[in-house]
Amino acid sequence: MASVRDLSSRRSNPSSIVLSLVVGICVGLQFRRYTAVPSPDEKNLPAQVEAAARAVPAPDGASEKYLPAQVEEYMIENYERFGWSKTDSSPPTCQIWLDENATTPEIFSKLTSYKQELERYYEKLDGFAPNVTSLLSEIKRSGTHQVCDTLRMHPDGLPGFFPSGQLSLTSSGYVEPLLPPMRHMGICTNFKRKLMAMDYMVHDFEMMCRKIKPTSRLVLIDMGASLDFHGSKQPIMWLLALYEKMGFLFDHIYAFEITKSDPNHVYNVLPEKYVASYHWINVGVSADPESKLNPIHSILGKFNEDDFIVVKLDIDTHAVEWPLCQQLLQGDEIHKKVDQFYFEHHVHLGELNNDWKHTQEGSIIESLETFSQLRKKKIPSHFWP
Repeated sequence: MASVRDLSSRRSNPSSIVLSLVVGICVGLQFRRYTAVPSPDEKNLPAQVEAAARAVPAPDGASEKYLPAQVEEYMIENYERFGWSKTDSSPPTCQIWLDENATTPEIFSKLTSYKQELERYYEKLDGFAPNVTSLLSEIKRSGTHQVCDTLRMHPDGLPGFFPSGQLSLTSSGYVEPLLPPMRHMGICTNFKRKLMAMDYMVHDFEMMCRKIKPTSRLVLIDMGASLDFHGSKQPIMWLLALYEKMGFLFDHIYAFEITKSDPNHVYNVLPEKYVASYHWINVGVSADPESKLNPIHSILGKFNEDDFIVVKLDIDTHAVEWPLCQQLLQGDEIHKKVDQFYFEHHVHLGELNNDWKHTQEGSIIESLETFSQLRKKKIPSHFWP
């Protein structure tokens, strides 16, 4: 389109001015047609057109607006159908995975496909060996994020592993959809084997890598950090190993645990490679927004948005956990510092009733909506086992 300066130089040719204005108006109208927020008169656009437009990701593979997967949206919109608002009982959830009549043929088909795709994805991930030791060191050395390309496991990125399209899209790339039973769906057929399985989470490490700055500090805040509770299969060690495999080496690991433990035992159990970065803090956390034992206040608040910060919350005490989660959700600035969030939210859920017992508070839909709100606030959040 001609600029004002171009038009002023053409005063001797009025026809060119008219032509430029006409072209400009037409282009402007077309631009508005595809970019403007729909007016009330435009709300009768076909549903499939709206869905297609909403599904288009940002050019860098992330989205400023949270885009939930179709199966996730269905569960949240139809929660009453399953009784998931109940708190006087613990309604079951596995029927969505096992009973083709529990949802719709389309949703059941997509859930089945997604489960199969997830298994194939982890088969690939288990054998994946990126040629990188420290992403931060390489980003500092090169001054670019080219090293992030080495984390791409499929030519088409994560969607290449999930042709059903049932990944949700966040500001940090693709993640697993938010679905009951709020951990691996394998507990529906093999509860004991899959209860503590971690291979239901999806991380877009390529996109997460692109958030790292040369000045970034990599930090893990672990609230509920016992290394004894799950025996030899420690979920936090699985997570640390996964991040390490992808080149995310934490500079600081702040581990809060209320159960008294002999420091000699803790550091004997802890792998040597983490000793230099591990801060063992053997006290309980506080939900008081001003307390120094509130890690969101005293630790997270001391870092900045350029740092890469992972927060895990699993202390089995609703009166402390819930306010901490709400502080992340309702804060004006603090949420901008969290790059990944893991939370075991003990609600009234049938399959986990015997394990969670008296620690259950709230409903399944409350949990689904809370995690959705966290993701909408640009905190990629995952159910923790």
